[in-house]
Amino acid sequence: MYFGIIPLILFIVFLISYFKDPRKMINGLLFNLFICSFLLFCVMLSLASDHYFLRLIVIIPLIALFILIPFGIVALMFGLFLNARVLMKREGRRLANSLTLLVAIGILLFILLPIINPASLFSVHLQPIFGGISLITFYFFIHLSNFLSAYFLYQFNRPRLNQDFIIVLGSGLINDKVPPLLASRIQKAIDFYHKQAAVTTPPTIIFSGGQGPDENLPEAEAMQRYAIEKGIPIEHTLQENRSVNTYQNMLFSKQLMDDRKQGEAYNSIFTTNNFHLFRAGIYARLAGLDSQGIGSKTAFYYWPNAMIREYVAIVVMARKRHMKMIGPIVIISIALSLFSFFFV
Repeated sequence: MYFGIIPLILFIVFLISYFKDPRKMINGLLFNLFICSFLLFCVMLSLASDHYFLRLIVIIPLIALFILIPFGIVALMFGLFLNARVLMKREGRRLANSLTLLVAIGILLFILLPIINPASLFSVHLQPIFGGISLITFYFFIHLSNFLSAYFLYQFNRPRLNQDFIIVLGSGLINDKVPPLLASRIQKAIDFYHKQAAVTTPPTIIFSGGQGPDENLPEAEAMQRYAIEKGIPIEHTLQENRSVNTYQNMLFSKQLMDDRKQGEAYNSIFTTNNFHLFRAGIYARLAGLDSQGIGSKTAFYYWPNAMIREYVAIVVMARKRHMKMIGPIVIISIALSLFSFFFV
């Protein structure tokens, strides 16, 4: 069937885009389009086939998937409620730790919406506004799907053992000590250092992090001390102690590497926690670094809340682009409501 050419083309375009730069959101969109078109092709192929068994192989799993989706949404909601309870018990009751709770409440409201039907409680003139809200919700659902796909695809990135530098991104000190979250980032860099040193020249590790208002020393200094205690030679380390956010981590580290290499080409990677990996890669690209990342593992109870925070940050990063998409929807919805109120 000629329709099979579409998923093949999408897959090729996705591979070209991914291998060119795996740090782009469009990779998630291309991958999702490929999967959807491939599933549609399988359904069309099975329906056009004369083999009854082939039809069952394709159609039954799809039917089961659609049946299980509602149960999956409910299970996700209860899982997020439970995760919020565990997280706030271990990490404290702060707004930053309540994101899974807020999302769980949002899913509950989404489930109850068809039952409550809030649109019926308001004037019919407001129907266009509710329609606009539905379109915006659908837009961010697609964007979230693209983000999750791009994020998971980026986890498969495996840098070669030919790096000149490893940038370790800071995440804050606790009582001027390296906390477990930051220690996992440093350990990831140490593991890569030893792996490369076993086969070729060891890389230089750049510890990137400035001094916070509640800290008595720069984060980079504490990170460097931690790595030296783990056996890394001090001559194979550098401090970048000016940065206060991820973009500055990348920008100031690039300046250090440029100064060290004096115009020579070099290879570099960065280490951070796996939930932060994709967004950090975007900042690396914005800072002009052709640098890919490797992620350290994060405690499972912490991961869902951190992923929600990462997605919110991704949305904020591209807020101008999102406003260009949802702005016309808001304006048209309000205009249609006003037209309905005054002229219908």
